[in-house]
Amino acid sequence: MREIYLDNSATTRVLREAADAAYSAMTESYGNPSSLHKKGIEAENIMNSARREVADALGIDPAGLYFTSGGTEANNLAVIGGALAKKRRGNRVVVSAYEHDSVMKSAKFLEENGFEVTYIRPDENGVITPEAIFAAVDEKTVLVSVMTVNNEVGAINPVAKLAAAAKRKNPEVLFHTDAVQAFCKLPLRGEKLGVDMITVTAHKIGGPKGVGALWIKKGVRVIARNLGGEQEKQIRSGTEALPLIAAFGVAAKISCTALPEFEHRMEELEHRLISGIEHEHGVVLNSKPNALPAIVNISVLGIRSEIMLHYLEERGIFVSSGSACAKGEKSHVLRAMGYPPERVDSALRISFGRENTPQDVDELLEAIKSAQKELCR
Repeated sequence: MREIYLDNSATTRVLREAADAAYSAMTESYGNPSSLHKKGIEAENIMNSARREVADALGIDPAGLYFTSGGTEANNLAVIGGALAKKRRGNRVVVSAYEHDSVMKSAKFLEENGFEVTYIRPDENGVITPEAIFAAVDEKTVLVSVMTVNNEVGAINPVAKLAAAAKRKNPEVLFHTDAVQAFCKLPLRGEKLGVDMITVTAHKIGGPKGVGALWIKKGVRVIARNLGGEQEKQIRSGTEALPLIAAFGVAAKISCTALPEFEHRMEELEHRLISGIEHEHGVVLNSKPNALPAIVNISVLGIRSEIMLHYLEERGIFVSSGSACAKGEKSHVLRAMGYPPERVDSALRISFGRENTPQDVDELLEAIKSAQKELCR
């Protein structure tokens, strides 16, 4: 049976070149980057090269890029570490109501430790507006976190305008954006966004799981969550995962170089899918216009998500019901967007990657038609 993988927002197949870089770092350049001898210096050079490649892809200064174990750790460090570092200035934090769980639970942690958290719902177009940010921020607000692209519906937030609105209201506020779903999928020049911290990760762009990064603007202070050695300027102590970092650098360079072609292909696939479901009774589009083409969220009304997932899986088609990190929990994203329970309970996220083809979309549409005939009786 042919496999059709349409869950690329959960993770991607590792690029061969990235896997080769990881293998080389494990078997040849295997020194500890902190060691002072030749093997250590060789490893450190590989790590610094990867840091430059990720930084170049993101459009930021590599000196402010810190490697982590992934997007979750980077978000925890930014939100909790950033807020705690500014605690003397205030105790308020603002986040969007449809952030990734790693931001939502960081906000919850802060609430349990004396902070007030304001959650901003997206507007009718599925985005967070500058007006909403401006209204929410006050003199006691120390941090704002809004994702660049929503991981479930693909909504693209105007991050530069949001950061400007927040800092116009309170110049001292820190602004963090989770750019995990935007990195190498949208043209990003991080230092022009006007933000203080940016989260990215490797496994959404053809790199391995287990490595991500947080960019911190020069002069911004965060309180470290990992305590230990001198690695990553003590922002993230612990021996660096050199094989994963090396692979991350290669994946970032290849994926961001191929971005124009990727964007064009994703637009074609999105158009094909949306055109197909427009003619299907009982299938509705949850993603809003102008969303990231690589993410399309739909609901097949009358069929619960988990039933539809298994039906498609039996036919070699792999999609998700939302964020993989939620492990099947009902989407807080769709609820924040105001969708009724019947749409939330039947939601599917289709996310395209570099290997997907128009034939994949056609076979998905046929499978949805079959499911409606067989399961909606």
